[in-house]
Amino acid sequence: MLDNQSRGREVGFQSNAEAGKLVHGLLGWDKLAPESLAMYDHSAVSFRVASKSEPEARMWALEAFAGTIQPWWHHIGAYHEDRRQYRTAERLFQWHEENEEYLVYRRPVANVGVVWSQENVDFYGQDDPSLRVALPWVGITEALIRYRIPYVPVHADHIERDRDDLDLIILPNVGALSDSQCRAIEDFVSAGGSLIATGESSRYDEWGDPRQDFGLADLFGAHCLDTHHGSFRLLKSDWDDWGQHTYLRLSPELRAGVYGPQTGTEPDISGAGDRHPVLEGFDETDIIPFGGRVEVVQPAEKVNVPLTFVPQFPIFPPETSWMRNPASRLAAMVLRENANGSRVAYVPADIDRCFARGKLPDHGQLIQNIVRWALNAPVPLAVEGPGFIDCQLYSQPGRLILHLVNLTNTMGGPIYEIVPIGPVKVSVSLRVDVTASVVRSLVSKTKLASKKEDGCITFTIERITDHEVLIIE
Repeated sequence: MLDNQSRGREVGFQSNAEAGKLVHGLLGWDKLAPESLAMYDHSAVSFRVASKSEPEARMWALEAFAGTIQPWWHHIGAYHEDRRQYRTAERLFQWHEENEEYLVYRRPVANVGVVWSQENVDFYGQDDPSLRVALPWVGITEALIRYRIPYVPVHADHIERDRDDLDLIILPNVGALSDSQCRAIEDFVSAGGSLIATGESSRYDEWGDPRQDFGLADLFGAHCLDTHHGSFRLLKSDWDDWGQHTYLRLSPELRAGVYGPQTGTEPDISGAGDRHPVLEGFDETDIIPFGGRVEVVQPAEKVNVPLTFVPQFPIFPPETSWMRNPASRLAAMVLRENANGSRVAYVPADIDRCFARGKLPDHGQLIQNIVRWALNAPVPLAVEGPGFIDCQLYSQPGRLILHLVNLTNTMGGPIYEIVPIGPVKVSVSLRVDVTASVVRSLVSKTKLASKKEDGCITFTIERITDHEVLIIE
């Protein structure tokens, strides 16, 4: 029974689906996990006897369904003058009851696992769990959601148990890892799995005591030098304080061949070669904003360093805003490919924390690029179309179940209305036991035209208001 009544102001509705995946990952997907949904106004200030806005309550519940959470609800008091809260629960429960067989006893279909542990929160996070642990997690998972890459939370003790379903695991600044957890990660990579790690991952043991080097230094292709530039924290918002006015430099530099003014001092692009795929989409820039913390590391031989750190320089007055040290050679990303086909990306620059905090599109795009390169395997789902959509794919014997929750225009304070999106084109990789002769909607109650080709089924949803659930069987 989950007491997870509503979202905080800094998180989105998607955190409720994640809560469902997290508890099922611990307890098993054959368990039920009801959740108490608050029908009173529970936001920045709580109003115990007033109704929560219907769109706010509904979206929190729909993300619960997408995370395989069963609905429960509560009101404060037995009598209410604000009657609006009653019908919200009624409609949600009716829909869940009608479709319950598809909403329980199922397993996620995802080949990306994001690693966590409570010990990392307690012994590495210590007095700053939000800065050290929560923000990097939010940055990684929100980028996965925004770029429609399904994932599952994986406890650090369960890597060996869950590895057969995964092609990639991600360590979002998981500073505290035991020796046995590090060995499980090494075994995963030795067996052909890929790895992304950020920040101080494996720098400490399970009790939060520092190691002399990363516990996974040989996998990272980088060694800890026990120092850093920048800060976990956001400095005060003041142009006179430019401690986080930093950048990341892309290599090779291409601006000599890109539209814009030239001084004649641009690096020669002849023989520069192509950029690494993790830099896809940045063809017209040689820098991207950073503003975070970078661990100073010594890269090993024969690794690829496509990003380096540009140290701070003044913001104001504008006449002083030019780079004092444009090429520091401090590695912001270290990439390596192993003979068995596995790929490892170690990112000493905390772009995950920066994305959680600032939501800069460059950071989200970069995270997506790293994930797709490291994964080196097909994502089981492709969703094309406008909007911010949380995509959750599940399997039951003989069928696939796809939840699409429309999160467009839902970040920030309480939402006023749901903004419909569409059309949305979907392609789902088929499993051996799924014939996929029919695609039908549990929300619009229609059958969708579909096409099977190259092991996938493709169909188009013309309009999604709040959510859509598709049954493929």
